[in-house]
Amino acid sequence: MYSNDTVCDIIKYIDKNINKKITIDNLVNEFHFNRYYIMKLFKKELNISIINYINYKRIFNSLKQLQITKDSILKIALDNGFYSQEYYSEMFHKLVGISPVKYKTFLKYKQNLSNKKVNKILNNIIYLNEINTQAETYLSKRKSINGPKTLSIFK
Repeated sequence: MYSNDTVCDIIKYIDKNINKKITIDNLVNEFHFNRYYIMKLFKKELNISIINYINYKRIFNSLKQLQITKDSILKIALDNGFYSQEYYSEMFHKLVGISPVKYKTFLKYKQNLSNKKVNKILNNIIYLNEINTQAETYLSKRKSINGPKTLSIFK
């Protein structure tokens, strides 16, 4: 079974523009489909809404930056397509289970959290990774634009 070309194009567009503002209206203008059609098709194919996919992808991308840089939370939020530290922190807490500040502290000191909390965070990060992998797998099942490769005896 092949992946839907429109959904693949939407995923690629989102991935390419993940650090910029992306709205459903941007997608409507880019792909020339009705907003409800795009939203319903994406949800049907990937079992996640476009907005959730964008937020999950942005949070997932920010995890590495939190781990390897000393950048401020605001800079990390802006670098990953969020337009306010508050919304970034809210989404981070919702998806990871703790605030980005606490996550950064946890990474640095590896303490101050119960095993239950650590397990919850790890499970949430695994889930974010699964969403990312699901999109990559979906893209890999796209029917080749050039069709199947065949050998020709008429070279």
